[in-house]
Amino acid sequence: MQSQSQSLTPHVHWAQRHSELYLRVELSDVQSPEITITDNVLHFKAQGHGAKGDNVYEFQLAFLESVMPQLVYKVTQRQLNITVQKKESNWWERLTKQERRPLFLAPDFDRWQDESDAEMELKAKEEEERINKIRIESRVPKDHSFYDTFHTIADMMYFCQTLAFIEILNSLVGIVRSPLIPSLLQVLGRNFVLFIVLGNVEEMQSKAVVFFVFYCWSIIELFRYPFYMLSCIDIEWKLLTWIRYTIWIPLYPLGGLAEAVSLIQAIPIFSETGKFSFTLPYPMSVTIKFSFFLQIYLILLFLGLFINLRHLYKQRRQHLGSKKRKMK
Repeated sequence: MQSQSQSLTPHVHWAQRHSELYLRVELSDVQSPEITITDNVLHFKAQGHGAKGDNVYEFQLAFLESVMPQLVYKVTQRQLNITVQKKESNWWERLTKQERRPLFLAPDFDRWQDESDAEMELKAKEEEERINKIRIESRVPKDHSFYDTFHTIADMMYFCQTLAFIEILNSLVGIVRSPLIPSLLQVLGRNFVLFIVLGNVEEMQSKAVVFFVFYCWSIIELFRYPFYMLSCIDIEWKLLTWIRYTIWIPLYPLGGLAEAVSLIQAIPIFSETGKFSFTLPYPMSVTIKFSFFLQIYLILLFLGLFINLRHLYKQRRQHLGSKKRKMK
């Protein structure tokens, strides 16, 4: 009987932004969740299917710093997600006050008062072991800037990638000697990944792949745009020209691979949430998930990458290969 009265604890994962905390409770088929924040302590209790089967699971967490008493939670088929607002926007070293374990006030403490000291000590040890079963795993290491790339520079990336549409106009007008199709594929592809895949899904914004996507995009443009700028005024810097037509060899495939990884990670999220999915009208009444379009785009991504790589290879032979032949 004692083992049945003892509450069960689910697995908990956590991540953070500068202004928010995210908790993912590993329970499926959650029913009647009771989630509150009182005196900076999160109280959780719910019926669901966890590591110990279909049971009532509960836990309490005392946060490291002050949080807002209001919270938002969302129940899915496989888990329960909780969002908590920090009172002050900063980065926490850990989630709870105590470093060794979360601060926890045992709900059965009053019952222990009538027991002997030895029994109380045994109960306290059992309770401490139970508390330590709450696995709080931070997805954000101390070097949080690696995982916080999107939240740090997203606004600047939105601005720069929106301005990138001018490249298409420049190709049409003839300001730069760049074919329209490769420019169109690159600009539309990057903006699709940025605005749709990353910008609309919070779960994607703390992924490590965001850093690699932004890094590959930015390094390429550091040399490409100065090259175009000097070309417009008929100035050629040989070192810059060589870098412009060489640096794409490692960075374009890596950038395409990073975009593909972001799509692969986003597909199950869009499939689960149903975001951007739609249902065809009667009599068809078929639901078409947006994740299906992402799978098609994933194939088209490599096709567009091949077109761009072939175009860049021809440009490199045109600008650098001819000079090598003259030297012979």
